[in-house]
Order: sequence, then structure tokens, then C-alpha cells
Amino acid sequence: MTEPGRSPARPVPPRAGDEVSSLDKRIIEHLQQDGRRPFTQIAADLGVSEAAVRARTNRLVERGILQVVGVTDPLKLGFHQQAMIGVRCERNEILEVADAVSEFPEVAYVVITAGAFDLLVEVVYENNEALLSFLTEKLRAVSGVRDTETFVYLRMVKQTYQWGTR
Repeated sequence: MTEPGRSPARPVPPRAGDEVSSLDKRIIEHLQQDGRRPFTQIAADLGVSEAAVRARTNRLVERGILQVVGVTDPLKLGFHQQAMIGVRCERNEILEVADAVSEFPEVAYVVITAGAFDLLVEVVYENNEALLSFLTEKLRAVSGVRDTETFVYLRMVKQTYQWGTR
């Protein structure tokens, strides 16, 4: 099982009949606005039973479609250094590098990309020394990492988890 707050590395692919219904999407939209909203309130707003909301939410979580987590402000928790790191990998080692980097607890986000970098990696640290240590002692020591470029966040202008379900 995945620890709280971490996505499974490879979500289970949808099976036939596993589509996300319009009701599922409406439940998701309510939880994106407030993940603590009671199922009774969501049910009343949507005109369905609490049992239906609870069952559908549980099924969405089990299928890896939905996570209900507490999102924190890293700055207020003492993490004053955030960065996005572009990683270039050796040929044919992208997946292995992505898996290895994903195992580091300080890594919040790993995505395989097209373009100048093979991976983008987001990290959160207490200070520059901790970030430097990660870069030199951990990330660049991963087999298959060719080079990196670090983009230190100066100010977070927008971060949202409410993109809806379209």
C-alpha cells in the first residue's frame, strides 16, 4: 500500500466499466473545493444518498483516481527552499532513474517529460545546504543521471489542486 500523501508509482489502468461517471466527477469537484466536506453535505447538494457518496468516493480512492490529503504550506512548516530540478538521463535509463528518484522521501513530484529534460523533479528543503546535499550526494549519485539543472523557487505565485474534472 502507498503511504499517505504519495501517489502510486504506476496507477492501475482502468478496466472496461471503470469509467468515471458524471456523479463521480461532481463528487470529486466537491472534494477539490473542501476535502473535509462531510459526505452528508455532498449527498444533499447532489441529491443522492450518503451511502452512494461514501461508496463512490471509496471506489475512486481504491482505483487511484482520487486522493484526499491535507495540503500544507511548506514555508509555514520550515521548508524555506523549494526547487524544480530538470534531469537528463543516460539513453534508455529514464524509467529506472524516475523510479529511483521517486524513492527519495524529500522528492514531492517526478514526471517524465519531452523536451530539454527527461525528468522534472520537485523537492522541498529547509535551506540551501540541505538542497545542495541532496543534489551532490543523492540525485547525482543515481545511476543513469547524466546532468541536472536546478530552478530554485523565488516566490510561489499560484498553486492549485482545483482544476475540476472537465
